[in-house]
Amino acid sequence: MKKHLTITFGILFLIFPVYETLKAQAGGSQVFRLSEGFVRIAESGQLADTLTVWGDVSAPGRYIIPRNTTVHELISYARGPMTANRAGQRLDWSKVRLEVTISRYNSENGSETSETYIFRYNEPFPAELRNYPLRNDDIISLEVLRRPSFVDWLGVVTSVLGATATTIIILDRLSD
Repeated sequence: MKKHLTITFGILFLIFPVYETLKAQAGGSQVFRLSEGFVRIAESGQLADTLTVWGDVSAPGRYIIPRNTTVHELISYARGPMTANRAGQRLDWSKVRLEVTISRYNSENGSETSETYIFRYNEPFPAELRNYPLRNDDIISLEVLRRPSFVDWLGVVTSVLGATATTIIILDRLSD
């Protein structure tokens, strides 16, 4: 009896997550996370494309999106650009540039093309990027470009000074 009870509870623990997932999907959920890094935005039965989002976004991964989704909508689904926040330093978005690269593989001739758009964060979104036709299996990468801050320079200088001091100490110990 105890063995049958254990098997029954084991099966319930295996089935319950599947049931909850199906229940959430059937309820018309807009965003359905299939696994870590794989997100369904398109509703079931809707024509959809599967694209990859990489780089400096808050939620990179593989997205199943409705056809005719725009680049800025896709970046919004990925929760937008990441903010670099080091040593209590806030990122000044007025000085940030964004680089969006869209890579597309052409299976007919086996070539890959990419287009890159660079613009300032506080400028209007480029019109050619706003109307860019996304296709299935495109790769969109976003990079946040910023000027190095004092903390960045300090990290480089201290690393070089530390390596130099270590080399001098090792050479001094070896010569004795």
